[in-house]
Amino acid sequence: MSPKNIDKLNCSIASALDIIGEGWTILILREAFFGSRRFEDFQKHLGIARNILTVRLNKLCDSGVLVRVPIKVGAKRNEYRLTPMGSDLAVILIGLTQWGDRWLNPTQGAPVTFIERATGKAVADIAIFTRDGKKLKPRELAVKPGPGATAETIARLKLIPDVRRKKKKN
Repeated sequence: MSPKNIDKLNCSIASALDIIGEGWTILILREAFFGSRRFEDFQKHLGIARNILTVRLNKLCDSGVLVRVPIKVGAKRNEYRLTPMGSDLAVILIGLTQWGDRWLNPTQGAPVTFIERATGKAVADIAIFTRDGKKLKPRELAVKPGPGATAETIARLKLIPDVRRKKKKN
């Protein structure tokens, strides 16, 4: 069962996990960001079974994350390229990498480092900023219903404790 079907709340996280939530899918996306384009390259770099790779690539294409492009005009073989929707996942992959480096590989250090091509310098850690540029800590974040919120979402969000309100009462 997909997260979208499990989670009754209309939630963008559940919707995203429905597309990219399987482990192989994230690794396929990593390889696409590393430059893999052909089916054989994905298979070689991941060691994934052909049938699983086929299903995952089809889902990513059907969802608009990847696009299937003929290798050359009239060719039967294709390349898989990231769409703008797929390219927007870079922040997720880099954030997940940085989280893993910090919490799962602290003694060995980062297996890969993302750098800016123009300068060769490592990118900064992924963070959340205000529109004014102030870095926010998780405790400074809150959620509120957005324009797509259903009545069920609004009711669920009302159950989230407001930490600021509690501090003021004490």
